[in-house]
Amino acid sequence: MSKINELFNSKLNVINVGIESFKEDMLKQNANVTHLEWTPPGGGKPEIIAALDKLEDPIIAEKIEAANKEAVERIINSQPVLIGFDQAINVVPGMTKKMILHAGPPITWEKMNGPMKGAVTGALVFEGLAKDLEEAAELAASGEITFSPCHEHNCVGSMAGVTSASMFMHIVENKTYGNIAYTNLSEQLSKILRMGANDQSVIDRLIWMRDVFGPMLRDAMKLNPNGIDLRLMLAQALHMGDECHNRNVAGTTLLIQALTPYILQTNFTTEQKKDVFDFVASSDYFSGPTWMALAKCALDAAHGIKNSTIVTTMARNGVEFGIRVSGMEGNTWFTGPAQKVVGPMFAGYKPEDSGLDIGDSAITETYGIGGFAMATAPAIVALVGGTVEDAIGFSTKMKEITTTENPNVTIPLLNFMGIPTGIDVRKVIQTGIMPIINTAIAHKEAGIGMIGAGITYPPVEALEKALLALSESIQ
Repeated sequence: MSKINELFNSKLNVINVGIESFKEDMLKQNANVTHLEWTPPGGGKPEIIAALDKLEDPIIAEKIEAANKEAVERIINSQPVLIGFDQAINVVPGMTKKMILHAGPPITWEKMNGPMKGAVTGALVFEGLAKDLEEAAELAASGEITFSPCHEHNCVGSMAGVTSASMFMHIVENKTYGNIAYTNLSEQLSKILRMGANDQSVIDRLIWMRDVFGPMLRDAMKLNPNGIDLRLMLAQALHMGDECHNRNVAGTTLLIQALTPYILQTNFTTEQKKDVFDFVASSDYFSGPTWMALAKCALDAAHGIKNSTIVTTMARNGVEFGIRVSGMEGNTWFTGPAQKVVGPMFAGYKPEDSGLDIGDSAITETYGIGGFAMATAPAIVALVGGTVEDAIGFSTKMKEITTTENPNVTIPLLNFMGIPTGIDVRKVIQTGIMPIINTAIAHKEAGIGMIGAGITYPPVEALEKALLALSESIQ
């Protein structure tokens, strides 16, 4: 029998490259098929391919590799330590009584989506700058209120990210490099300001957080002379089944455990302390903002390194998704349209009720946890959808677009592999693999709150703009 006849009489083993639907057709023909995901570099766009070619020039590539090595070393070597809590007006650089910080890249009141407008008006009522939501909306549109991204004030904010002057903030110091990052406290429930809810129950909770919860945490940390080593605690939480973006069961347990001896020594009443412990116990998200501040603290230390192609910020305002890159110093944003978040919805809600991707919490993925570390938290799939195999696959796939692994924060299920660290704009564009983000879903209208959670990705436009700018700046 000829080799050709042998081929036709044997079971085929096929590698399918490109269009996945071809794989399904071959499976119907009883072939063994392995699908290889592939797209042309730069999506086949001439200007993007030209930029990639320029950055691959040996002299330029050598400069980039040296800069990226420094950037990821600064991320890995950073030691973020929680050193205290205080009101934003007292600690956040540039904060004023008539300033509202928000998530994502810059945006004006007129362009904000429903959840962010809801959070802004709620914050203005909370601050006593408006008597009700209607007056707050008029004030927000008047030009008297300054709106500014959290990231441009050394801060990060969950979902809408709305932060006002009297809100209490985490204070996290990078003991290696000296920079400080801030984020506000978790409101715990789903009907909360950061999700766009703003009724009286939301305002009353914020007032209690300002008058009791925040001051108790502030006074407790004043009794702790060494602070709390967040990098060590993060590593422990991942080994206990968290990914520290949307699953924080272990992290919250570890954090409140570390705070409790000092909370008990404060001068607040037993009833007030019990209220605080009950509040923390009401949701596992208490430590969620803490990890955001840790990530911000480490990534800010790596920002502004000439010739680096490492992403130091991913943030969304519900309308645009913005990134910042180490080699483009200062507040240079590259943006594209915010994407939909795909995942399970709470009972009674449909995908069309969802607002677009929003929040600074993707700083966790930028650091290498959250979606990048889903292999540490198989239980997360119950919240964001998918399978355990998907969760493991996400963590391994992110190695293809990052520079190294962080040996200080590891994934037991993957033989204690370090979390993927240092998203490289070049690798994202070359491979077509986008950074994965797992996140909550807020209702598209103000006043409702969280309605689900799922998976999303940055828009390719933001990465392409960054690549083009880098190709112009690196000589």
